[in-house]
Amino acid sequence: MTRQQLIDNIKRKQTFLCVGLDPDIKKIPEHLLRCDNPIFEFNRQIIDATAPYAVAYKPNLAFYECLGTEGWIAFEKTVSYIRQHYPDQFIIADAKRGDIGNTSRMYAQSFFEHLGVDAVTVAPYMGEDSVTPFLGYEGKWVVLLALTSNKGSHDFQLTEDADGRRLFEKVITTSGKWAGPEALMYVAGATQGRMFENIRRVAPDNFLLVPGVGAQGGSLEEVCRYGMTADCGLLVNSSRGIIFASNGADFAERAAEEAKKLQIQMADELKKFSV
Repeated sequence: MTRQQLIDNIKRKQTFLCVGLDPDIKKIPEHLLRCDNPIFEFNRQIIDATAPYAVAYKPNLAFYECLGTEGWIAFEKTVSYIRQHYPDQFIIADAKRGDIGNTSRMYAQSFFEHLGVDAVTVAPYMGEDSVTPFLGYEGKWVVLLALTSNKGSHDFQLTEDADGRRLFEKVITTSGKWAGPEALMYVAGATQGRMFENIRRVAPDNFLLVPGVGAQGGSLEEVCRYGMTADCGLLVNSSRGIIFASNGADFAERAAEEAKKLQIQMADELKKFSV
C-alpha cells in the first residue's frame, strides 16, 4: 500500500485506528476453544466486527509463534482473510526483526513475498545493513522502533551524546537517510506525551505507529495535539482494550463498540486538523 492510499483511507473512513491482533489463547472466549483453529476464529470475528472503524491491523508475532505450527497457520490465515475480505486494510507484522544483512533479506522475503503484509516492525540496533533489506520492496514499509512506550525505554532511548542528542533522535535522523516518508514509519509510544514534539522536529512527515493508547494509559488527545500532521501522520494502535473488551459470547460486539468509540474520537481529532 502506498502512502497516498493510506492517507486516502484515513480521510475516507475518518479514522486512523490500528487494531492489534494479540490473541492470547488463555484470554479468548472459552467457546472458541472448540473450533479447529481457535486463534484464527477469534481473529476473524474481531476483524469482521472492527473493520468499519479501522484502517490497519497489527498481528503481534509472539502470540502466534508461541503456539508452534498451529499459531503460524493462524497468522497466515489471518493475513489471507484480511487480504481477501478487507483489501483496503494496512497490515503490519509486529515482528521486531533486525539482524545481519543476509538474515534480514530472508526475513523481508518471508514477510513481503510469502505473507504479503504491508509493513514489518524492525529494530534499528544493528544499523543500516540490517534495515535496508526490508526497504527494497515497492509499496512496502519498515516500521522502525524509535521511542517506545515501555518503562525500559529510558534505559537506552533517552541517553544523550556529547551534543545533547538523544539516541531515539539519532535513530530517526540517521535512518531518514536510508528511505523517505513513503517507506519508513517510526514506533512512538503514546505514553511519551509531549515527546512527540521532539519526534516531529526530526520526523515532520513520517507516519508514526503509536501503541499505548487504552490499556497502557496513553492519551489519544495528547498524541494528536503533538503528533498529528496535515496528512494525519498517525496510526494509533489499540489491542487489549478492543479485542478483550469481553471474554464472553459477545466479545466481537464489544470489540466493535470499543473500536467505534475510538473512531468517533479520531474523527473529531481529524476535523481539528482539517484532515
